[in-house]
Amino acid sequence: MADSRIIAVVNEKGGVGKTTTVVNLAAALTQWDKKVLIVDVDPQFNATRNLGIAVEEGQPTTYELITAKKPLNPAKAVCETPWSGLFIIPASSDLAGAEVELVNEIARENRLKRLKPLADEYDFIFVDAPPSLSLLTVNVFAFANEVLIPCQTQPHAYAALDDLLETLDLVREEINPELNLLGVLPTFYDPRTRVSRAVMDSLSQDQRFVGKVFPTPIRTNTTIAESAMHQKPVVFFARSSFGAMDYNSLAQHILGQI
Repeated sequence: MADSRIIAVVNEKGGVGKTTTVVNLAAALTQWDKKVLIVDVDPQFNATRNLGIAVEEGQPTTYELITAKKPLNPAKAVCETPWSGLFIIPASSDLAGAEVELVNEIARENRLKRLKPLADEYDFIFVDAPPSLSLLTVNVFAFANEVLIPCQTQPHAYAALDDLLETLDLVREEINPELNLLGVLPTFYDPRTRVSRAVMDSLSQDQRFVGKVFPTPIRTNTTIAESAMHQKPVVFFARSSFGAMDYNSLAQHILGQI
């Protein structure tokens, strides 16, 4: 198997569908016989919870992988999920203290690169980053080779992209010049509202995103939230729902780029 596509799903603003996209896009890709790993680097560990993963005592998480003085074997942190081809390195609330522990460590922005040995084991690795600009987020940028940005189709979410793009430029200059923008994913799209349609138009016409706005917006759909409550990806929870159709379309679009 060739090296993974390592995709960071990032937005410094919360509530834009970041974790939802990680879980459901990763699950959708397994339907095309892809082997997919989710790496949960969010101290809120919602990706871990949304897949029903309970971290048992002694189970390494991203916290241990990042903070250990000597690198651990990352394969020991990988957990199977109930769905074939879908795996996760879970997170826990301990991750919230990682930044303080690493503040005086050399090359602290490269700790997540300890997962690089896994790159030839999976077709895709999706990294769920924290909803903030932090040392953990910088680690995610250093580890990834592509960035997917979910953007809620609301004016304030669109305006917040300015700061994120500045951050990406700085990361390319200082840490990871190979980091590419995979695309911007419109989320919570409701074609019935003028606001949602206007933000879609703004994204499509934005010269910074030419050819980079996915033509597969994720529509507002209560089934997606319901599937998270049942700790099951929407593509398996309700296969005929708008949510499942949208994430399957997104998966096909990404596979078409290979």
